[in-house]
Amino acid sequence: MSERYREYDGLNLPKVAETVAELWKKENTFDKSISTREGGESYVFYEGPPSANGKPGIHHVMARTIKDIFCRFPTLNGKQVKRKAGWDTHGLPIELGVEKELGITKEDIGKKISVEDYNKACRDAVMRYTDMWADVTEKMGYWVDMDDPYITYENKYIETVWWLLRRLYDKGLLYKGYTIQPYSPKAGTGLSSHELNQPGTYKDVKDTSAIAKFRITGDSLVVGSDLPQYFLAWTTTPWTLPSNTALGVGPKIDYLLFKTNDRYSGNPYIGVIAKDRFKYYFNYADAAIGVYEKAGKQDSSVEVLSSVKGSDLVGMRYEQLLDYALPYENADKAFQVIAGDFVTTEDGTGIVHLAPTFGADDARVAKEAGVPPLLVLDENENPVPLVDLQGRFRPEMKELGSKYVKNEYYSDGEAPEKSVDVELAIKLKEEDKAFLVEKYEHSYPHCWRTDKPVLYYPLDSWFIKSTAKKDRLIELNKTINWKPKSTGEGRFGNWLENLNDWNLSRSRFWGIPIPIWRTEEGDEEKCIGSVEQLKAEIEKSIEAGLMSESPLSEFEAGNMSKGNYESFDLHKNYVDEIVLVSDSGKTMRRENDLIDVWFDSGSMPYAQLHYPFENRELIDEGKYF
Repeated sequence: MSERYREYDGLNLPKVAETVAELWKKENTFDKSISTREGGESYVFYEGPPSANGKPGIHHVMARTIKDIFCRFPTLNGKQVKRKAGWDTHGLPIELGVEKELGITKEDIGKKISVEDYNKACRDAVMRYTDMWADVTEKMGYWVDMDDPYITYENKYIETVWWLLRRLYDKGLLYKGYTIQPYSPKAGTGLSSHELNQPGTYKDVKDTSAIAKFRITGDSLVVGSDLPQYFLAWTTTPWTLPSNTALGVGPKIDYLLFKTNDRYSGNPYIGVIAKDRFKYYFNYADAAIGVYEKAGKQDSSVEVLSSVKGSDLVGMRYEQLLDYALPYENADKAFQVIAGDFVTTEDGTGIVHLAPTFGADDARVAKEAGVPPLLVLDENENPVPLVDLQGRFRPEMKELGSKYVKNEYYSDGEAPEKSVDVELAIKLKEEDKAFLVEKYEHSYPHCWRTDKPVLYYPLDSWFIKSTAKKDRLIELNKTINWKPKSTGEGRFGNWLENLNDWNLSRSRFWGIPIPIWRTEEGDEEKCIGSVEQLKAEIEKSIEAGLMSESPLSEFEAGNMSKGNYESFDLHKNYVDEIVLVSDSGKTMRRENDLIDVWFDSGSMPYAQLHYPFENRELIDEGKYF
């Protein structure tokens, strides 16, 4: 009787693994597991690609072992399981790694190093450890076709991504907006809502919080009193106070007017606070008209004078809290009380400090009320906020100019003892504008790549209108057999229920460029969906005298050969040199940003096959989709 299975004298797992690997290679077992099932039922598998600028770790081995199980089981049941490997080659990990190696920051790109040289360094670095990945993949017995991988920086991959974006554009699902967005100063780019939803992005931190006293001007709330009268507003981000242009109140909320002495200066004043928050700060008093005393501190006696509805406060004016700068336009409409549908009495004072340049709700209600954001004009006459893209105060902030608004943005060992939050809190105390300053623990979002705090910042961005398909996404999510079920119904389901439009723009250099060319006025634009279309538009531009030669002159439409697609480059340093002509004859330049690398990855089912330019049958006939 012939030997069916090899017998071993002792258990030597490394030797067994080596023997099996040699057998698989000799007999071409992986390829046969696919070729012998040609024409049969298929099981579609998508390989989520690693980034080869980093070395493989044990967590990659664990993940690939689990993925391999889901491929081997249908294979053993007679299904054809094609497994195309891939390399994720764009995004922040590559850029930050290269910047560290070169000893530069994002601000140096285009100054100390050209965009072309920087992108070349990224391209060279991104495939650095492919041999190590191939070795680990073979040793662990993970079956995947590494001889013909998809690579996200290749022109064929990018062309499919552009085609997908053009489809969204044609359906009205791609638009440009100027909004307040999560922004990572250390990464130098905006973040999407799903990036803020990554595990561990929200961290509990202790920050300096302040309740500031905004002095009321014009009509007094308490007639016949010479005492200064203040609205009390709470913030956990004192660095935004110089950008305040409005205060928000709840129209239906009851507010109390009270008289007390300032806890820091001892000066008497009249304050306004939500009735439901009064006892939190004066726990010895009742939220009713009367005089209450408690021996001890300077603010240990208080007199409640009267109450008023929030709707009666709307339209009242107050002095600018910190007069570093005024809005460059419509400053006369700033510094007033407006209604806010998000104002609550769960914490704070029931009066919300609004800095429209650094908060989405702030910007929305301020715009509705006609209150301007605090924008100033830079050296090029462009309106900008008081904080620059690196997270530093602008020169208008005088003694605070060039200081980072978060100490975490400083390099190791360079952070000052006092953060700008602390400096501003001290300034408020010295100017008798602080009701209360204390440390406050709260959850704050951090960049998932740099682990540094994010800011909410005004940015021009392109968005995918995800909310237009929200109901359909929720419906389809319910059809997925999630394991465990709580994942789909809980964290992911909750994210879908609160879905925002996808911020597609990224202010980086190494990635897939947004394929939209626009006139300076923004009244005409073209979204490019293929290399063939781009070549045709360049030829129009040459005829109009806007370009002298075509960078795609050697490209032959319809020729899918590797050499044809390596005759050009679709990355930023090349396509930004392309000038197109609008239908009315105006100059059009490409929108500056790249796309979110998550869209790169999400395009993989199509882009790995260069669909629809090649392999249409694999997608259209459901063989690989």
